[in-house]
Amino acid sequence: MIRFKVYVDSPHQRSINRAVEALREGKLIIYPTDTVYGVGCSLYRKQALEAVYRLKGKTKFEPMSLICESIQQASRYARITNFAFRVLKRCFPGPYTVILEATREIPKLMLARRKEVGIRIPDNRMVIQIVRTLGYPLANTSVNLEEGELLNDPQEIEQRYHHQAEVFLDAGPLPDAEESTIIKVVREEIEVIREGKGSLERILI
Repeated sequence: MIRFKVYVDSPHQRSINRAVEALREGKLIIYPTDTVYGVGCSLYRKQALEAVYRLKGKTKFEPMSLICESIQQASRYARITNFAFRVLKRCFPGPYTVILEATREIPKLMLARRKEVGIRIPDNRMVIQIVRTLGYPLANTSVNLEEGELLNDPQEIEQRYHHQAEVFLDAGPLPDAEESTIIKVVREEIEVIREGKGSLERILI
């Protein structure tokens, strides 16, 4: 694992480029977001997606989310109605995951039976710059232990993922680390799946 000390408000392009290189090679990377540390991979590398599922003890019925750089980019991977667009505008950039109907651009490995996808656009300059440089979204899940406990200490993260991830972008312990609020948009209604860091008041329409 290559570990870079980074500053999320002024990320160094060298560390961004190395992370993107690893993604294109089908490797996993760890990076800060506006909620918790994430572990992610290329959306288009099957072996990398499988590695994340194994790492997290997940199955395809527990889908990962996509980190996108914009709603426009997200619209290629999720069906965004006018109602959903208004919800996304309120959520992003911010600490939310919005579950929407997936398009055919999503690899089958990532699709659960309901063919849905979680969209994230974090309020974090570094991870957005990674996605922008990569040219397409990151398949993303949170960094934690098997028991579900979040990891926010860089030393513990390195010990846990040393042999699994190629690049670790270390921004130090993240302030107010808490997982994202997850909502699901069904027709013209919002279903709250998990209350997390994002305020529900912000998304009421």
